[in-house]
Amino acid sequence: MADGNKSSDVIVCYSPTMITTNGIWQGDNPLDYSLPLFILQLTMIVLLTRILVFVLKPFRQPRVISEILGGIILGPSVMGQNKELAETIFPPRSVMILETMANVGLLYFLFLVGVEMDLSVIRRTGKKALVIAVAGMILPFLIGISFSFLLLQKTQMVKQGTFILFLGAALSVTAFPVLARILAELKLLNTEMGRIAMSSALVNDMCAWIMLAFAIALAENQTMTFTSFWVILSGAAFVVFSIMVVRPMIEWIIHETPEGENISEFYICIILTGVMICGFITDSIGTHSVFGAFVFGLVIPNGPLGATLIEKLEDFVSGLLLPLFFAISGLKTQISAINGVGTWAILVFVIVLACAGKIAGTLIVALYYRMPFHEGVTLGILMNSKGLVEIIVLNVGKDQKVLDEKSFAIMVLVTLAMTSIITPSVTTIYKPARKYGSHKKRTIQGMKQDSEFRILVCVHSPKNVPTIINILEISNPTKRSPICAYVLHLVELTGRSSAMLIVHNNRKSGSQPLNRTQAQSDHIINAFENFEHQIQCVTVQPLTAVSPYSTMHEDICAVAEDKRVAFIIIPFHKQQTVDGKMEVINPSFRMINQNLLANAQCSVGILVDRGFNSSSKLSAHQISHHVAMLFFGGPDDREGLAYAWKMSDHHGVNITVMRFIPGDDMSETNSEPCFDQDDPRVLTVLTDNDKEKQLDEDHINAFRAKSTNDDSIVYTEKIVSNGEETVAAIRSIDNIHDLFIVGRGQGMISPLTAGLTDWSECPELGAIGDLLASSDFGATYSVLVMQQHVSMGAHGDAVVGTPDSPGQVATLGYGVDGGHFGLGAGGGGHFGLGAGGGGHFGLGAGQVAAVGGVASVGGDAGVFGVGGVFGFGGVGVFGVGEEGDGDFGLCTGGSFGFGEGGGGQ
Repeated sequence: MADGNKSSDVIVCYSPTMITTNGIWQGDNPLDYSLPLFILQLTMIVLLTRILVFVLKPFRQPRVISEILGGIILGPSVMGQNKELAETIFPPRSVMILETMANVGLLYFLFLVGVEMDLSVIRRTGKKALVIAVAGMILPFLIGISFSFLLLQKTQMVKQGTFILFLGAALSVTAFPVLARILAELKLLNTEMGRIAMSSALVNDMCAWIMLAFAIALAENQTMTFTSFWVILSGAAFVVFSIMVVRPMIEWIIHETPEGENISEFYICIILTGVMICGFITDSIGTHSVFGAFVFGLVIPNGPLGATLIEKLEDFVSGLLLPLFFAISGLKTQISAINGVGTWAILVFVIVLACAGKIAGTLIVALYYRMPFHEGVTLGILMNSKGLVEIIVLNVGKDQKVLDEKSFAIMVLVTLAMTSIITPSVTTIYKPARKYGSHKKRTIQGMKQDSEFRILVCVHSPKNVPTIINILEISNPTKRSPICAYVLHLVELTGRSSAMLIVHNNRKSGSQPLNRTQAQSDHIINAFENFEHQIQCVTVQPLTAVSPYSTMHEDICAVAEDKRVAFIIIPFHKQQTVDGKMEVINPSFRMINQNLLANAQCSVGILVDRGFNSSSKLSAHQISHHVAMLFFGGPDDREGLAYAWKMSDHHGVNITVMRFIPGDDMSETNSEPCFDQDDPRVLTVLTDNDKEKQLDEDHINAFRAKSTNDDSIVYTEKIVSNGEETVAAIRSIDNIHDLFIVGRGQGMISPLTAGLTDWSECPELGAIGDLLASSDFGATYSVLVMQQHVSMGAHGDAVVGTPDSPGQVATLGYGVDGGHFGLGAGGGGHFGLGAGGGGHFGLGAGQVAAVGGVASVGGDAGVFGVGGVFGFGGVGVFGVGEEGDGDFGLCTGGSFGFGEGGGGQ
């Protein structure tokens, strides 16, 4: 047998005519023929992989774990222990066909990986992600080199220099495709940490391919020779050729395809053939065929072409052909070669050290950039993702006789262990929910009059733009209260694994958009930038969110949290047709709206867009618009009134506020919050209802007092007794209005809208919003359905505010502690109620409880604190103290103090 890498350890003889069998009735054994045997092998591999995916799914393991495990089970380590079975299912004569098909599948899979990668992310990658990528490679690479010296003592390797390079590359690389799928599974793809991890992994993956090219070039020789130099130079020339020649040809194909039409099958066939050609070229120049396919995938521009290629190939390649590659890797993995306690100890040591090195290198940089400690650790764990590239490195190393059986088996198990611990570790350590709710809630009602009004505007298509721009214009931007509008173009993630948030900063005009999505983004950005130039005191920041619709709301919430916006406007999932009816544009839009309403940490408005009706010019820069606000009561209606109030200061806006009041024959409890009867908060229902009524009255009275002499504001009250009268009253409003503002009415049940919800099509709009959005109602105006965010603290604290007194926070809380509970509410004049077990209670009211200006009364707990701030004491003693001008407070003893009752305020 010859030396070198060009010979095999086994010489196999086979008959070229034994491809298909004549059938079992002719006495043939199908497993003696190539095609039936290959079909059986492929079926077993795919079935086993799918079973393992199903079994490991509850543990949230990436599919690559199932594929590697499947290969090991089918290999000599498990099934191969039965020699007769192994010789029957995987005879040596079948390995060549199996490995050939596996490499074809690998070729196309790496092409898809290249297509999914967006190299523009590297250009946008900040210094932080770049440094994290480098730091996350250096320390594990050094550990890999150290481990290689340790392993060399236990193996008889000839090519020690190349061996060191292979192990260093295998331990230091981060698998970009695996990481993308792990982040998507953990719902971290669109978080700031997810974006840093993806950017770092992309840089890391690029470095891994460069190292792989060097390793393959050096595999033939112990040192850098003239031949190795030509291999590396040829590889670099191929990359340049692909960028300078191949990519323009692909762009020409895209431009030749009319917008909105599918790519020609002829062009698709040319591109798929090009994958083979590129693989042939790079294999011929001495690198590896997958390198050519990967580079060819990288030069495919982002857009419909990439999505089409992925759609046509991904299921077939990933589901059918790629498992063949892992099966071949499993057939090469001899776990029994890892013999002796010392070798297993080395294996465990390397796993721990490699993980720790990756985490340490990443954590140091993360702490330098002042990232939280737990985020730095989580990022380091994520960067330990291993997968296909590592298996390719190891297979090439084994094929080139750089790795022996023991080294190969150890490194396969290291890859398996490092990837399998990622999801459980990240789930335990990182809790993204920590970020949300940590800041004071933001609403229009709670804004200071002279503060900046920050709005997040979500746009699906250019059709949403005109009405939203009109709404922003009449929101009354002034020097004292300017508007900062963050315009977020929502784009569905199709084909690309790297979901991202694109910030558009002074994009150069004149360049032709490569696809329809980019053309839409350009159109939207231009419209809002023109609006910014025409209207004073308005700042526009365009952004584009590219992510799956199922997690799109996370992008929106993240931007809203990051930018501290008070209000989000998002389009309704239906649009008006030519005949005036409403039709669904995309059902996924509704899912986004529902998720946003449930998760947003600020107020949200769903815009039912029917356009702004014809308007009359008042002056060169003023347009007359008529806005109607329907007020039924509750936090959402108060938020709607606050927004209408802000619009009323605009000289070109006329506001009509119609308040609906229940008739005398109706139940006194006309609207109640919905609570679970088993919830301790049910004790506060009646007080809550009274409080809501008082807040409604205060808000309406403040609005009326300010608008008394304002001719542009019309306030009317309608007394109604049921849903029918409510609908009739709404129909009586003039059709001159361009926009109706209504509250969603979350958690409220009102007889005023009784029966309106029975036939509701879109409950997320509330009873009135759904009525106005319905095609049957026949409305011709746009509708903005408001939801005010009411944050609930750990003990039920709810926070609201008023435009006139934003600094005074009204609080409502409860606490339960061994039968004792406390309730407190405030805002304009603070009100508190506390009760203890045994029928003893205390009651108090006062203006922001100033020390020395509050009186306290102690009941059943006698001795009270100095200054009346809090009281506690012994049995049978009763004390009263009073200071200030009539403001007094009362405290009970036991476990209840001023403003506290088991956590309640």
